[in-house]
Amino acid sequence: MTTDLVTTLFLVFLGLSVLLQIWLARRQIRHVSAHRDRVPEGFGEVISHEAHVKAADYTCANQRLRLVQLAFATLILLGWTVGGGLDLLNDGVLRFFGGDESATASLLYPVTLVVLFTLVGSIIELPFEWYQNFRIEEKFGFNRMTHRLWLTDVIKNTLLSIVIGVPLIAAVLWLMGAAGPTWWLWAWALWMAFNLLLMVIYPLFIAPLFNEFKPLEDEGLRARVNELMQRCGFSAKGLFVMDGSKRSAQSNAYFTGIGRSKRVVFYDTLLARLSAGELEAVLAHELGHFHHKHIMKLIAGLFVMSLIGLATLGWLAQQPAFYLGLGVTPNASASNDALALLLFLLVLPCLSVVFGPLSSGRSRQYEFQADAYAKKQSSGADLSTALVKLTEDNASTLTPDPWYVRFNYSHPPVIERLAALKSG
Repeated sequence: MTTDLVTTLFLVFLGLSVLLQIWLARRQIRHVSAHRDRVPEGFGEVISHEAHVKAADYTCANQRLRLVQLAFATLILLGWTVGGGLDLLNDGVLRFFGGDESATASLLYPVTLVVLFTLVGSIIELPFEWYQNFRIEEKFGFNRMTHRLWLTDVIKNTLLSIVIGVPLIAAVLWLMGAAGPTWWLWAWALWMAFNLLLMVIYPLFIAPLFNEFKPLEDEGLRARVNELMQRCGFSAKGLFVMDGSKRSAQSNAYFTGIGRSKRVVFYDTLLARLSAGELEAVLAHELGHFHHKHIMKLIAGLFVMSLIGLATLGWLAQQPAFYLGLGVTPNASASNDALALLLFLLVLPCLSVVFGPLSSGRSRQYEFQADAYAKKQSSGADLSTALVKLTEDNASTLTPDPWYVRFNYSHPPVIERLAALKSG
């Protein structure tokens, strides 16, 4: 592997990735805009023309913002890599420690480098997050956040990242330096354990930091849900209502946690919108994912991909051309582990776009299976009307571009889901 080859491969894959994303986004905008003024046949009585137009405009606005973000992110990526930005940051951190051998030989230097890099990246993303919430979501009537709440969320997320992320990064970097050539295998085991632990502690300790969760008080609905779960052989720690309305007018419901921390969560906006039968059908759909072991399959897939990724990083970290080809001069008197990790995380998205149709296709297949299970355990008619209401409430377009769907949709378009429910 030569330096020029690494640079060339990086630029080629980056260029192909960017062109593919631009092509898909422009197709989505053109396709949705072309069908903006006419509600699809069969939906005229359930989706108003006004709602259809709103969904089209909302979709196109998000895609245009995505194009701007893509252009900006590409420039930032080039700046970090071949532009020398990461090399400059690394030199600055080394100069800060002033040749202190105890700092450069310990975890202090690499952890500091990763934290500063992450902090800079987070600051760069903030304007786009603000614009998404207070311009696009506000314009289409979804945003209910105040600037104070948004800023509070930013601070909480930052503190959580420090409390949880810094020890994890420190442990990975320690393994890279102390566990020998097979460090990536130990890091993979740590990563698996961390993800499983997070699934336990998130619903109990992290989610309540951002939202209020109250037990479901509707006794009739509670009895209906409990009966459904018993019928499906599923148990949960509790049924909760989340105050999602304080941030957004959009609706959702989800399962979270594993083992004894499993719980069912309804957005308060969802309870206000759907009937008891429709709520049961939506819940039955989520139970379908557990029945078909979709969650475990997705976790297993994540673990396999992370193992392959860490093994690849283990090899790349030993190649000087990997650093030089991406604009970084390897350290002569300090560990290069943090540099290898950051460079790998920077270039990984250029390759992951290629796998989009595979992961998205599998996810859409899972959704069809969960719909079929919900129809069997509850009511297909109720699930159909619930999907229509959620489509309208969340301004989801009825007419997405087919190629955009193949690459980016984790859920099938609602027209396809309704057709499957009707034919099945």
